[in-house]
Amino acid sequence: MIRKHSATLHGHRTSFSLEDEFWAELKTIAASRSLSLAALISEIDDHRPPDSNLSSALRLYVLSWAKAGGGCQP
Repeated sequence: MIRKHSATLHGHRTSFSLEDEFWAELKTIAASRSLSLAALISEIDDHRPPDSNLSSALRLYVLSWAKAGGGCQP
């Protein structure tokens, strides 16, 4: 199921929609990197192409992480 989530990134609130599975993986990645979930989302947001949306960037990050076997920053 796709759910709407929100986060504060650099002092402003933003929202994005993610499937539950992607949300769970983001939590796992954040924990494995000893980051808060907000810090991980902010990092992904900072490095995404300007023409992409945050939801897509988060999904692509999880995909890259999984393809790299986890434990490696994409």
